[in-house]
Amino acid sequence: MAMSLISKGTYSYWLLFTYTVFTSHLCNGFYLPGSYMHTYSTRDEIYAKVNSLTSIETELPFSYYSLPYCTPPGGIKKSAENLGELLMGDQIDNSPYRFRMNINESIFLCTTHPLTEHEVKLLKQRTRDLYQVNMILDNLPAMRFANQNGNKVKWTGFPIGYTPPNSDNDYIINHLKFKVYVHEYEGTSVQIFGTGEEGMGVISSTNDEKKASGYEIVGFEVFPCSVKYDEKMSKLHQYDDVASMDCPMDIEKLQVIREQERVSFTYEVEFIKSDIKWPSRWDAYLKMEGSRVHWFSILNSSIVIVFLAGIVFVIFLRTVRRDLTRYEDLDKESQAQMNEELSGWKLVVGDVFREPTNSKLLCVMIGTGIQITGMAFVTIVFAALGFMSPASRGMLLTGMIVLYLFLGTGAGYSGVYLWRVIKSTSDGWRGVSWSISCFFPGIVFIILTILNFILWGSNSTGAIPISLYFILFSLWFCISVPLTLLGGYLATRPVNIPGSD
Repeated sequence: MAMSLISKGTYSYWLLFTYTVFTSHLCNGFYLPGSYMHTYSTRDEIYAKVNSLTSIETELPFSYYSLPYCTPPGGIKKSAENLGELLMGDQIDNSPYRFRMNINESIFLCTTHPLTEHEVKLLKQRTRDLYQVNMILDNLPAMRFANQNGNKVKWTGFPIGYTPPNSDNDYIINHLKFKVYVHEYEGTSVQIFGTGEEGMGVISSTNDEKKASGYEIVGFEVFPCSVKYDEKMSKLHQYDDVASMDCPMDIEKLQVIREQERVSFTYEVEFIKSDIKWPSRWDAYLKMEGSRVHWFSILNSSIVIVFLAGIVFVIFLRTVRRDLTRYEDLDKESQAQMNEELSGWKLVVGDVFREPTNSKLLCVMIGTGIQITGMAFVTIVFAALGFMSPASRGMLLTGMIVLYLFLGTGAGYSGVYLWRVIKSTSDGWRGVSWSISCFFPGIVFIILTILNFILWGSNSTGAIPISLYFILFSLWFCISVPLTLLGGYLATRPVNIPGSD
């Protein structure tokens, strides 16, 4: 009987395994973090985008088209930006850099008008401040390899120009060599869903392998050059073919930045097949030298903090235990004598439950601290689970703001609860709730306004537009403040409060 039951159970498992194997190709896949893949066919046109110009020397971002660069044939169009991108100063625009899938070519873009004194001054200033161009292709930032202390390191973006050692002239980067790594995608009957900049959509939903096959972009590298062209270049039209060239090493063949000089911009692209699959294309960026996590330093700091905290806790525990043991061993006369000497643990018992000075400010700080701590903890958890992929620019900051708003309930509850513990009454809870909802955000808005005036005066893309101010104020007073008042009201409900009897 037992053997027959085992046989039936094994047979059922084999049936389930066989059914799973034969039906697995019909399953739907759901990809949540990041943007979903785009599959391109040969000769499909792909346009790169450009983000704000940034620098490691200064914190002011500027628009790409604030410099005399080539413009797209259809005009400049801004991409839709989320709340986090606007606060970070990102400004993503379209660009004239056009690639055709699997077509290696060398292209002429444009020749600028003679540079004016203001444009020359601006180009030289941006060059010496180490500003760089941040280009994006299929949501991948352009990566370049730079020499640093004799080592070859990865870097995102490319410089506007450079100044050679022992030279008074600045040279502009006007020729770009792109390497686009593609992975051939074989069509299957798998239906994949994903989320991205365009929202949730279907990656592939066809059962025809010929229609579903194509290429995915898994790498984007750039090699910047400075090349001085002759006057014949100005007669060409945009997207005309030009001869491929190597980056010149002779300083006389570089394009200098000076007045009345006309700069010609060109680029060439090479498509290379890669074994890297689309889900792993961000690994190269996450493993860059600049983003390496110093685990040894973090571990060392954590051990020191835990060790010092442990020493303080042990000393405090031993002191309290010694005092309590002495009081248990002493008789009443000795205790009375000890009270006269004004020493010992029991003499400070009354001070422990005494109301502190600025108790309202203490409650406000505790409530705000719990709100910020909860926001940080939840953000880290969501980021660790992959809900805030680096492919989704600005989502981290947007998520932090949304979480901070909705955690106002916890801030109001904890602040008002502490107020009740200190005062033994709920009178004045509305003032505490209003202070919690306005104290920290008010300080942030004052600092933000002052910095925004500075950014406006510098014509930086980091300046927040007036419309975003109204959005932030609406989120503050329509979400955060009501939720904080709700949390404070919930804390006024009857509970057993220590020391209230």
